[in-house]
Formats: sequence, C-alpha cells, structure tokens
Amino acid sequence: MAKKKQEDPPKGAPAWMNTFSDLMNLLLCFFVLLFSMSTVDTDKLEAVVASLQNAISILPTGGTSIGEGEMISAGVRQLEFLDSYYNEMANSKAENTDEQTDGKLSAQEQYEQQELAESEKMADEIQQELDNSQLSGKVDVDFNAEYVKLNLNGSILFASGKADLVKQAVPIVNKLGKILEKYNKNVIEVEGHTDNVPIRYSAKYENNEVLSVYRALAVTDQLRKNKNLNPKYIKFAGRGDYIPVADNSTAEGRAQNRRVEIKIYNSFNSDVKENN
Repeated sequence: MAKKKQEDPPKGAPAWMNTFSDLMNLLLCFFVLLFSMSTVDTDKLEAVVASLQNAISILPTGGTSIGEGEMISAGVRQLEFLDSYYNEMANSKAENTDEQTDGKLSAQEQYEQQELAESEKMADEIQQELDNSQLSGKVDVDFNAEYVKLNLNGSILFASGKADLVKQAVPIVNKLGKILEKYNKNVIEVEGHTDNVPIRYSAKYENNEVLSVYRALAVTDQLRKNKNLNPKYIKFAGRGDYIPVADNSTAEGRAQNRRVEIKIYNSFNSDVKENN
C-alpha cells in the first residue's frame, strides 16, 4: 500500500510573526524617540508630547509640574515656561559663581591690606628710630605692600665717581645697621643708583652700572660688620641709571638720582625674596 503524501505547509509566514514584527517596530520607534529626547529641545519636545498624547495616549491623565506652571499632562502649554525656567536656573548658578568670586577677591584684598599694614608699622618704627638717632634729615622713608625703603643721597656716602664710603658716611651706615637689628630675619636689599652722566673710564668702574654695583656692595659690607644682622639676608644690586626718580636734565634731578636705597621686606614677602 502506498504511503500517504505529506501535505506542504501553508505559504507565507505564520500569523504570529506579523504581531511580533509590529511589536518590534513599535519598540524601535519608542527607543529612537527616547534617544532623540536625550538633549532637550523645546520645539521638538512640544511636537513629541502632542504626538504621543493624541496618537497612542501613553501619557497619564495626571502628571508633575516642571518649575511653576500647569501640569504637563494638561497640555503642552507648560513648555512655554521652560525657557524662563532654564534662565532662572542659569541666573541662580551665575549668582553663586559671582559670590564665590567676590569671596576670593575679598580674601586677596584682606591679604594686601595686611601686607600694607605691616609695612606701615615698620616704616613708623624706623622713622621714630631715625628721629632718635638724628638721621631723619639724611634718610627718607617710604613704603609699599612689599617693603620699607630707606633712601640715602649718594653725596653723603661717596665722592664723585667713587664707590668707597667717605669717612662721615661710616657712622651713618652703622646707625642704620643698629636700627635694622630689629628686622634681622627680614630680607634686606641694598640697591645702588646713578644719574645718566657717563663717568670717566677707569679700570675699576667702566660705566655707571658697574659703579652702582660697587656702591651697593660698599654699603652692604658695612652693614654686615654688624654681628646682630644675619649676612645671608642682606643682598645687593646695582641698577645704574635705569630707574631714575627725578629728571636727569637738571642738576637737582641728577643729584636725587645718585642714591642708595635700602629695602626691608616685610614678613609676607621676605620668604619669597629670600629664595629669589
């Protein structure tokens, strides 16, 4: 007896595949929408919310409010307030940043005031000692936030074109050294300055800058003879005619430019200066 021929399967995909494919398409569209909404764009968000609410009604009848305004499920009208809401958040963040900046500026200003206050205190103390030592007419005192500056006219210290202390200058420098003993932990810098008139060439001082270096060194050496001053904190430099304080076109101005400055750095700046 012949075997019964097996029937062929029906043509086409099974019916459940149609439902499954529709479901996959819907899920794909849903995740594409989620991805596109990861960056908030007001116009796009309005269109998406309206489309979803009207087409497939996935939004509930109730909802939560963003900022101040109507519930989002009551319609997309609340999206009109998103711009103002984001602006308020941005302004709030900017105000916080400004407050932090103001705080930093205030701290910096307070630090500078402390520097200046210490320099002023030092200047008052030194001026009092100069008055007591009868040096107030020979030494001018000035100060800033970094240091107190003592200005000595070159004519009371050196002969013209020379870098050796004249006899009457030695007791003046010694008295200054005695005054500076109180600041023996502060950096002291001695600077020599000249006018812009070229000196006569010599084997030792070939120009004003070299002369200014030797003059600063002469004052430094005399200060270092004071055993109560720490020599490692006393520095010297020659500035030549590069930093005038008066007009070199007049005899009076040139006399003011021929000078030696002694800078006593306050405690805020001595550590920095010591390492430079």
